[in-house]
Amino acid sequence: MQDLNISIIQFDQSWENISENYQRIEKLLPQTEDADLLVLPEMFHTGFSMNTDLADEWTDNKALNVLKEWSSKSNSAIYTSLMVRENNQFFNRGVFVEPSGNVSTYNKRRSFGLGGEDQIFTEGTTETIVEYKGWKINLQICYDLRFPELIRNRIEGNGQSAYDVLLYVANWPKKRVLHWSTLLQARAIENQCYTVGVNRVGIDGNEIVYPGASAVFNGLGATLLEMDNQEAVQTRKLSYADLEQLRIQLPFLKDRK
Repeated sequence: MQDLNISIIQFDQSWENISENYQRIEKLLPQTEDADLLVLPEMFHTGFSMNTDLADEWTDNKALNVLKEWSSKSNSAIYTSLMVRENNQFFNRGVFVEPSGNVSTYNKRRSFGLGGEDQIFTEGTTETIVEYKGWKINLQICYDLRFPELIRNRIEGNGQSAYDVLLYVANWPKKRVLHWSTLLQARAIENQCYTVGVNRVGIDGNEIVYPGASAVFNGLGATLLEMDNQEAVQTRKLSYADLEQLRIQLPFLKDRK
């Protein structure tokens, strides 16, 4: 199995300014050369907004088309989330876009009640695990991080674990950054997988401050990357051989009931 190069794009999202966010991301994309997967913060082109006037219909989604264009040009998959309208409902929807144009989706399953998200968006009900370049990747969004029951890794009938990587995209506030870092590390340890969390920096339209602190942990919980509060792009290589060896030496998932 080949290694997986993941580029984290941690940037200051312009509040509800779609065109400005496109421009900011496009300036950073050249720094992701040779990446297999690019990861952007939650609600990448609006910030964490409840303004559903910004939500395109899913069947004709301009933001998704932009992501497809970026994915094709960079020859990299992209994971992020955006607000969408479908069947008269609104969703905070994760999208995993591949260079081929194939799109996998995940609807956020835990709405952030403290921020009113539960009053606006319909919660998802199912897990999404994407297979990409041989890797099994579990798609998650922000507040989902607080609920470990959503992503309990397990050994499948073929003797393999259900997934290898957890991806969290977020708008996670500075005042709870300790929770962010601690929970990401815990998810990596308890599920024996790589865990990647991508957060934004800056201040949004509600005067909420965001710390960045995007991070990557291996299956032992060791830190492979921990970013500061500055806009930046960082790339890390995930080794499947290392993950496989860990699971052989410490076969804890086999004891999970």
